[in-house]
Amino acid sequence: MNTPVWANVDEYIASFPTEVQNRLSEIRRLIHTIAPDADESISYGMPAYKLHGKPLIYFAAFKNHIGFYATPSGHEAFAKDLAVYKRGKGSVQFPLKDNLPLALIERIIRFRKKEQDINLKKT
Repeated sequence: MNTPVWANVDEYIASFPTEVQNRLSEIRRLIHTIAPDADESISYGMPAYKLHGKPLIYFAAFKNHIGFYATPSGHEAFAKDLAVYKRGKGSVQFPLKDNLPLALIERIIRFRKKEQDINLKKT
């Protein structure tokens, strides 16, 4: 089975039903607001954001959930808050039947941005 290839995040988001588009757009808006200098692309078949040349956040839509990937550090730092969701080492699944936890997503993005800014200063 071939993975669809999108030219950009706009195409990716537009490929989903309106309700899913709205959720993906909310996450995208948070990333742009918190890390306006992040580079946006499609990587691993999903929207990807890099800051200072390093991965910041990825997200993707699936049949029953939105996958959110804040690398292991973002998930480790918010393990208690994310405990109610299905998780992997560097991923969390937000069910489509529930509202997105936008305040939590915002805190995770802010954490990852701060972490990347600190790491940049060390180099």
